[in-house]
Amino acid sequence: MSKSKRLIVGLGNPGPEYEATRHNIGFEVADAVAERAGAVFEHGRGNILLGWGRIRSYPVGIAKPLTFMNRSGKAISTLLGIWRMDPRQMLVIVDDINLAPGRLRLRASGSAGGHNGVQDIVDRLGHHDFPRLRVGVGNDFSRGGQVQHVLSPFPPQERLSIDEAVIRARNAAEAFVCEGISVAMNRFNRDVTQ
Repeated sequence: MSKSKRLIVGLGNPGPEYEATRHNIGFEVADAVAERAGAVFEHGRGNILLGWGRIRSYPVGIAKPLTFMNRSGKAISTLLGIWRMDPRQMLVIVDDINLAPGRLRLRASGSAGGHNGVQDIVDRLGHHDFPRLRVGVGNDFSRGGQVQHVLSPFPPQERLSIDEAVIRARNAAEAFVCEGISVAMNRFNRDVTQ
């Protein structure tokens, strides 16, 4: 795998009221990757926070769109255009209610799976050929309670396993940067305890 630039994009909602909510797990993972890569976020063009760093000598940009989750596509397509990057050089990190809390699922491409943030990226790019890492946040909510569920913080009994999942997700993102999506999928799609 060449040492060309890679991009890690964590999806979430900006603002203190959304910090530590299930929907912002992508931001949490992006922060963890940025810390390891020595990247400092700055406000970039296209309404996005962006920092550049290195993971084992591989150049990597870490981004957090400030457009709110369901409108992430415009910021991401602008960012890809500015840096002249192919969407396959990017890993998008999102929450997933269809996975148990802390479970990871990497894919090289595929449908949005009902995730509005991913769907907005697909709509903006015109295709679904970009890697994504889904982090499970569970679906323990009653009918009609999905929005409240994803915008709520993790309860204390789940927080420890989520903190561990953030570290595993960071490691998966680093594997993507250094070894590619296939290696990362083989290593991190096995089970919740990788």
